[in-house]
Amino acid sequence: MLDESEYVEQAYLFQLLRERIVEQVPLQELLEQVQSELLATAKLPMAVGFLLTELKHSGVMSPAMKRLQHYFTPFQTFLIVEAESERGRFDMRVALHVLEAEAKFRSKALSPQGSFLFQFETLCRNGLSYDRGLAAIAQDSLYDAVWSAWIAEVRKQVGFVDLADMIFLRSEEFLRLVELEGGDVSQKPPALFGAKEGRIAQANRRKDPMYLFSAMQRHLHYPQVPRAIAPDSNKELLPQMMRRMERLEARIKLLEEEARGGIDLTKFFGPPPPQALP
Repeated sequence: MLDESEYVEQAYLFQLLRERIVEQVPLQELLEQVQSELLATAKLPMAVGFLLTELKHSGVMSPAMKRLQHYFTPFQTFLIVEAESERGRFDMRVALHVLEAEAKFRSKALSPQGSFLFQFETLCRNGLSYDRGLAAIAQDSLYDAVWSAWIAEVRKQVGFVDLADMIFLRSEEFLRLVELEGGDVSQKPPALFGAKEGRIAQANRRKDPMYLFSAMQRHLHYPQVPRAIAPDSNKELLPQMMRRMERLEARIKLLEEEARGGIDLTKFFGPPPPQALP
């Protein structure tokens, strides 16, 4: 885990890139612009310089992030890889927005429960690969060996077992119910989620996982995953109307010329081709 100042600067970097990339400025120029705006005492300017070098040589920056595993988390690298993929549909603006929100969460009261739910919801909402995504999540230094082993189980069982069931079975609420029924909890795996998470997961079993994430955010104040903003169709409405008006005016002129005695086709003729020299 990095210092709090590093995550604050990361959030600022991703915010600047997200806000300025909509101006159709190349990412290479954006990194050159924001490098001088970052805090000089942090390590992020050096990391940005390394990313910029890789971007100039290969056109992508995910290989450089893979080499900076001591600074960028595997999940951050995974998001950039998916955003830079030619076959994927994960927009770079959404990736930067998610990275910004996660960096802000890491700079504050970070918990493994909230971080896992945030990362898993990111995979769900954006249609990313569960296999590669959960593999990257398990490698995060935030999670200890017990957490990493459980995330590996989720990776194997996702799609076959409900996520709410998996969370409920590893919660303090489940252990409490086992004790009430006279069961032996010493043989059960340790709880990874609290009693509140367990009750919320139990109430959302056999439901859409989005309801589970929303309930966790409402009651436990976990961070929300940024969503893709639909393009504003009103911005294109006026140019479309102007193009239609121009086509209508051209048609009306042709009709007027035809009504006055015919259309002069000579104005549509081009210049004669040059004659070949003997």
